[in-house]
Amino acid sequence: MIIETGHFALLLALAVAAYQMVVPLYAATRGDERLMRVAASSAVMQFLLLCLSFAVLTWAYVTSDFSVLNVWANSHSAKPMIYKISGVWGNHEGSMLLWVLILALFSAAVAAFGTNLPPGLKARVLSVQGSISFAFLSFIVLVSNPFQRLDQVPAQGKGLNPILQDPALAIHPPLLYGGYVGLSVAFSFAIAALIEGRVDAAWARWVRPWTLAAWMFLTAGISMGSWWAYYELGWGGWWFWDPVENASFMPWLIATALLHSAIVVEKRNSLKVWTILLAILAFSLSLIGTFIVRSGLLTSVHAFAVDPERGVFILLILCFFIGGALALYAWRAPQLKAGGLFSPISREGALVVNNLLLTAGAAAVFIGTLYPLVLEAITGNKISVGPPYFNFTFGILILPLLVLVPLGPMLSWKRADVWAATQRLWLAGAIALVATLIPVIAQVRGPWLAPLGIGLGMWLIAGSLVELAGRIKLFQAPVTTSLARLKGLPGQAIGMMLAHLGVGVMVLGVVAVTAWRVEVGVAMKPGDVVEVAGTRITYVGESPHTGPNYSATVGRFKVESGNRPVAELTSEKRIFLPSRQPTTEVGIYSFWTGDLYISMGDEALGGGRNVRAYFNPLVTLIWFGTVIMFIGGGISLMDRRYRIGAPKRAATVAVPAE
Repeated sequence: MIIETGHFALLLALAVAAYQMVVPLYAATRGDERLMRVAASSAVMQFLLLCLSFAVLTWAYVTSDFSVLNVWANSHSAKPMIYKISGVWGNHEGSMLLWVLILALFSAAVAAFGTNLPPGLKARVLSVQGSISFAFLSFIVLVSNPFQRLDQVPAQGKGLNPILQDPALAIHPPLLYGGYVGLSVAFSFAIAALIEGRVDAAWARWVRPWTLAAWMFLTAGISMGSWWAYYELGWGGWWFWDPVENASFMPWLIATALLHSAIVVEKRNSLKVWTILLAILAFSLSLIGTFIVRSGLLTSVHAFAVDPERGVFILLILCFFIGGALALYAWRAPQLKAGGLFSPISREGALVVNNLLLTAGAAAVFIGTLYPLVLEAITGNKISVGPPYFNFTFGILILPLLVLVPLGPMLSWKRADVWAATQRLWLAGAIALVATLIPVIAQVRGPWLAPLGIGLGMWLIAGSLVELAGRIKLFQAPVTTSLARLKGLPGQAIGMMLAHLGVGVMVLGVVAVTAWRVEVGVAMKPGDVVEVAGTRITYVGESPHTGPNYSATVGRFKVESGNRPVAELTSEKRIFLPSRQPTTEVGIYSFWTGDLYISMGDEALGGGRNVRAYFNPLVTLIWFGTVIMFIGGGISLMDRRYRIGAPKRAATVAVPAE
């Protein structure tokens, strides 16, 4: 009966979503404020019902109720509790339920915290949110029911994919969904603005915190997925341009452009039409990512291979929302009042260049990701678009953006003196030049562009610090004055500087590991020694081990540096029950210069064990940089201007909806 309760709550949530979709929009059209208020209560009710439904499915997993098809197909009684819980969203049906739960959470948050929103705008935003919920709840109820029962109850389940039985993968999907679904709020604000025919500084102030929250979740989710791929898959890399990786990266790029574009709307009342388009594109790419993962088009460790019926259903949802939004944009956008003018050499101009490069980068990734899929669907021919294409095309587009990042905040609004702004960055330029010369002088092997990459990373870091020093008048005023100015800086300004600094730190890690990575593959027997980047690795031997739901062969490796023992690392080959699927657990030791990474392979033909050892210089800076970016986003989100509310809307007449 408990399972049926969860299913019934899901059906009630579908009905509430339909009500939330229709009634507030009708009330906003009629100007009935009393009826508009049902939008907030509907959003909260839908969230509570989905919480109940999700809790019931989680209970079924925790108690190993194999009478539920979804639990039987994705769980096992011997699994550790953390993986029983993460198994709830480690499959198609459960992950879709989590998807709509997070969507309802954002809708309820708009209802609860959007008290300063005009009633008409709030009703329209929640109505659009309700329409998205209705579409995906219909998808779940009709073709992806997570509560479907089995006629005969099996004694044991089939178990969760062993690749997904990892702490990072328990956290990665909720974070990523928070980003995907969070962008729906920006989308809903854009659609509401088009219906209302009005975009102004107040609208930008309202939309920015929701976009920023989604951007933070996407940043954390992508970073967590990259870290998991690094230490779990045993290949020693951190990014492979996998189509599902790209599916999360594309909306991140557009969300980054949206955040910067919304600043121009808020500060200068310009780029309004462009900002609306970015809000539509960001969530549209999230929907496309959902389709890629769940359509059955891909075979990937990240993808849910599902039947074509589900893929067609999602495709119809995608066409309705993306096609409908772009059609509404084409109709209503020309009617929006143009904003203020500005010189090409200005902060607005720099942000326009930022937007164009980020959008072009997303387009390059989009083409490389979807072209092979479209070609195969049309002609049946299979081609592969791999890292060489993405590294070249995306790199060419993103390099000028990174060079310009420190310059943008130095420019003034409306019209700027680029020479004066450049002079303020002389110290950052000097630091970057020294950083570029150090690898050259040290004669570090590697591509000749690598020192320029190191200099670019330091340019970003030093540029952010120089901007901070200039804002607080460091060394130009007494220390007490500088500290007072630092305390009075807006959270948005501090967060932006930290985010830019984090990008610089990440660039250092990406360049170092790409240019100077060392890899050794060899068959080793107990007592054999191999040297990797000046570190001696001795294969001690292997022994069996039994885990809660797997058996393993554990290889032990002694690590020495400069004839001094450093650590003993282990790497495992695991076989999981009941699927008999193998996985590799790697051994990692972090020096201050980088990671020593050991992956034990299969048995060698001539005896012994195949072993791959890597030295990945400064690789941890990649994830450290994303952590700094996330913290910067959090500080910006706490800006008091978001807490005390948006500015009052100007008393202008909205364009009537014909």
